[in-house]
Amino acid sequence: MDRRKALKTIVGSVAVVGIAGASVVQNAVAAKPKTRPEVKFDKKGKVYHDPLPYVALDPLEARDRAYNNKLIGDCQYGVFATIIEMLSEKIGEPYLSYPTTVTRVGAGGTVGWGGTCGALLGASELIYLVSPDPVPLIDDVFNFYMYTSLPDQRPKTANEDIVPSIADSILCHISISHWTEKSGAKAFSKTRSKRCAQLDAAITRRTVEVLNAQLSGNFKATSVIPAVVAECRACHDKGGEMENTRGKQDCLACHSGHDEVKPNIYDRIGKKI
Repeated sequence: MDRRKALKTIVGSVAVVGIAGASVVQNAVAAKPKTRPEVKFDKKGKVYHDPLPYVALDPLEARDRAYNNKLIGDCQYGVFATIIEMLSEKIGEPYLSYPTTVTRVGAGGTVGWGGTCGALLGASELIYLVSPDPVPLIDDVFNFYMYTSLPDQRPKTANEDIVPSIADSILCHISISHWTEKSGAKAFSKTRSKRCAQLDAAITRRTVEVLNAQLSGNFKATSVIPAVVAECRACHDKGGEMENTRGKQDCLACHSGHDEVKPNIYDRIGKKI
């Protein structure tokens, strides 16, 4: 067989393989449902909350994994991807193929905007994904974040002790500002990045702890609205004279003025969570 005939034979074979391969892909696509799963609604007309399965996880293992995951994928990813990974190892699907990289959006309080801390975004999203009664757990984790001096533990792979601080808010902006004031470090320093990784680790640990407690039937809600917040809400929240806002966190963490009603943080919540 001369060179020209050999080339024609090879090209023809490749074409046949390509057509066969394309056919396989088309068949696979055709086999998938062409419509989205039906959305279920509850008695109030709200989308029905149908949690995915959850099994007890090791909080300390979650803490250590989250520290590393935050460094490679940022705040929200650190919490969310860690617990998804651990569930995939114990349960398999739907966690093996569950997308997690999208949670990189939570970095710096959502792409650097300083809003709700990405660690809390990851925690609340994960809790809502697997918990049959997610709100009390989310409230607990948020209060833990706001009123606990964090980081409170050093993950195994962390190579630096971090000065802890009290966030006094769920906002990334305020949390970091309080920490930089106490530590003297810069907001864009490597130390700050490691601080947030250890913060992620603490929130991941707490998230697993409350999920485990709920699974075993031992969860007890510790979330309480501080008296000073209740006073603000009496006028500004639902049923109040003004009813012009809503929220659960300490109003005075953001709003200036009224310094006379700003006692020590632990006095405001009654106890350290």
